[in-house]
Amino acid sequence: MKKVRLGIIGLGVQGSTYAGFITSGRVPNIEIGAICDIDESKSVTVSEMEGEIPFYENYIDMLESGNVDAVVTTVPHYLHPIMAIEALKRDIHPLVEKPAGVYTKQVKELNEFAATKPELTFAIFFNQRTNELYQKVKEVIDQGEIGAIRRTNWLITTWWRPQGYYDQSAWRATWEGEGGGVLVNQAPHQLDLMQWICGMPKKVYSKVQYGFQRDIAVEDEVTALLEYEDGATGMFITCTHDVLGTDRFEILGDKGKIIVDNSNKVTIKRLKQPEPEMSTNMSMQDVMEMMKDQGPSGMYDEEVLEFSSAWGEQHIAVLQNFAANILDGTPLVAPGTDGIHGVHLANAIHLSSWLGQEVELPIDEDQYLRELTKKVEEEKQHS
Repeated sequence: MKKVRLGIIGLGVQGSTYAGFITSGRVPNIEIGAICDIDESKSVTVSEMEGEIPFYENYIDMLESGNVDAVVTTVPHYLHPIMAIEALKRDIHPLVEKPAGVYTKQVKELNEFAATKPELTFAIFFNQRTNELYQKVKEVIDQGEIGAIRRTNWLITTWWRPQGYYDQSAWRATWEGEGGGVLVNQAPHQLDLMQWICGMPKKVYSKVQYGFQRDIAVEDEVTALLEYEDGATGMFITCTHDVLGTDRFEILGDKGKIIVDNSNKVTIKRLKQPEPEMSTNMSMQDVMEMMKDQGPSGMYDEEVLEFSSAWGEQHIAVLQNFAANILDGTPLVAPGTDGIHGVHLANAIHLSSWLGQEVELPIDEDQYLRELTKKVEEEKQHS
């Protein structure tokens, strides 16, 4: 079987994890072509891996070495678009880690450049899209089984991180190094899934707290109100200080409701009659009689599904899918151009909180960048 020679840029936690998957044979259509890290000491780790894997301290040198067909960018967020563009320039396929970038202006530049290289594979590491549970939820929504969406709510507070997590790297949880907190580090998966399944909102109003329960400059507490094109509303709540965190995603439609608990159990309630028809045709007496005779089950049918996903399977699935697209054109689970949507949402949530007002999407990209630059400068003055 032909294999894609993958270059790993950044041998930190994620880069090392992917290298382990590949060297252990769990990604049969990929082999490691080379590894790059600015830390020269990582060359010792690479030398201990099976096979003779070239090591580079400069990613441009790796891109021009002839040793790689594709790269994955496991580096700080600001670098994702820059490195992906450099790869595309050299006809090398990029797999960008999430988020696609820190702000939409740089991600748009990446997407526009990728469009000039349609023969190349450009993907983003949204591994949660390979979760069969969320694929099922999207299928139910897309097929109209619960009708038009009226409200979305995602409470995702399972991202608990102690202060020591933030203290382990100077760039982490800074505006200059990371470009944000929970919205750009932990929650990009949920921001992507929410828009992938439910569509993009048109307006955002947020209450964000920065350094609320952790000694950091960026956000560790987020509450955002969303408004969609047709008037549907949504809530998105996340934080990194809830050690007893909750993961619950609800989607209400006019023909039913979906409830996802802990990303492994989904309850689908399908109304026997669409709610607008019930409202039009049923009197309160009818409702009381039905509840008396049948209870809530008289209104809907319920399906409960549980899914399991062993650690690492989703990441392996993304790597396999990326390589398969390169080798035989298998459709991508997460095309790289999709990465801009989650960045749009994160930027809108930030901007709304900075301005203290509701913002419309797409946001003013230049205004966002100005405000972000202010945060970086303020951070420098207080460091």
